Amino acid sequence: MAASCIPEFLLYSGSQCSNGGALMSRNMRHHWLLLGACGWMLLILMFASKFINYRSADDYGENSNAHSWTEPGTKVVKSTPISIQDRATSKPSDLPSVLPSVADWQNVVEKRIELLSSVCKNDSLRNLTHVSISKFVLDRIFVCDKHKILFCQTPKVGNTQWKKVLIVLNGVFPTVEEIPENLVHDHEKNGLPRLSSLTLSEITERLKTYFKFLIVRDPFERLISAFKDKFVKNPRFEPWYKHDIAPAIIRKYRKSHRDDNNDDASSGMRFEDFVRYLGDWEGRRRMDRQFGEHVIHWVTYAELCAPCQIGYNVVGHHETLEQDAPHILRAAGIDGLVSYPAIPPGITHYNRTKVEHYFTGISRRDIGRLYACYRGDFHLFGYPAPNFLFN
Repeated sequence: MAASCIPEFLLYSGSQCSNGGALMSRNMRHHWLLLGACGWMLLILMFASKFINYRSADDYGENSNAHSWTEPGTKVVKSTPISIQDRATSKPSDLPSVLPSVADWQNVVEKRIELLSSVCKNDSLRNLTHVSISKFVLDRIFVCDKHKILFCQTPKVGNTQWKKVLIVLNGVFPTVEEIPENLVHDHEKNGLPRLSSLTLSEITERLKTYFKFLIVRDPFERLISAFKDKFVKNPRFEPWYKHDIAPAIIRKYRKSHRDDNNDDASSGMRFEDFVRYLGDWEGRRRMDRQFGEHVIHWVTYAELCAPCQIGYNVVGHHETLEQDAPHILRAAGIDGLVSYPAIPPGITHYNRTKVEHYFTGISRRDIGRLYACYRGDFHLFGYPAPNFLFN
């Protein structure tokens, strides 16, 4: 009778209390096991992070959600040495060990222009350095009439960010942060006229009087960036690289493609296929005409910007962009009007390990042929010959 007067919820609570010690013990054990598992996960992640490379320069400003279509070559073959002349004449890249003053960096930039002028006078390199100012070149040069600036686009060298700067200067957007990524490359809507859209007299006047600049990087690292961006990741989903260009290169330059059991296009282009194609200076001409404008991602700086015919005021280097970007803004007189987008730490540094990785298994003969085609770019802009790839 007494028991029937006890509320039901108290009876339930009493039964729980009788097992409270065991339940608390189990909960505490689960709690500590969970904390221990989290601790181990943190340690594993910290350890693994030491073996993960930072984002490479070609990822800067691009969509990281991409598809992989290709793989670097791995076959090991015999090789041939680089010429003694190139070993002797190659100049080291001017990477600063400490942050230089404005005056010191002005001196660096002036030496680059002096070197460019000197190499342009070298008759032995003339066929690699001198090109006519054709429509192809004029198509690469963007115009900012409001501030009298010409910028020559050299793909795979962080040009997206400089386009944003010019778009802001032309008054289309107030800041670089507000510019949609898809608009930057839409040349019909981004408000960036090309020099080729003007009359001959207008072109001549601007080439004579406007501030002109371009950006370069180590030629081989640029080629790796082009290969990764167009044939591996393809963040802009440009299908012609996979379905048209890659199969054509494989058919002509993959030595074993006739023996492959798989379809060449689906098996993906390898870096060694790309190197053989690029190193065939004469043989690839017909293919390049078929590929059209898409080849701009790997043609030489000389072909893109005609630096021996156009008197550029500044040549910036991707490897020293932290110093070059503010210098270019000052030299063009626009440093108070626009800022260059923030550069992630280490993103512009030359990555020799990456270069060695991609060229592993590529024959010296193929590397030598590739270097011969891009030798003009190495000399014009003071990049050392990649001797380490021939050892």
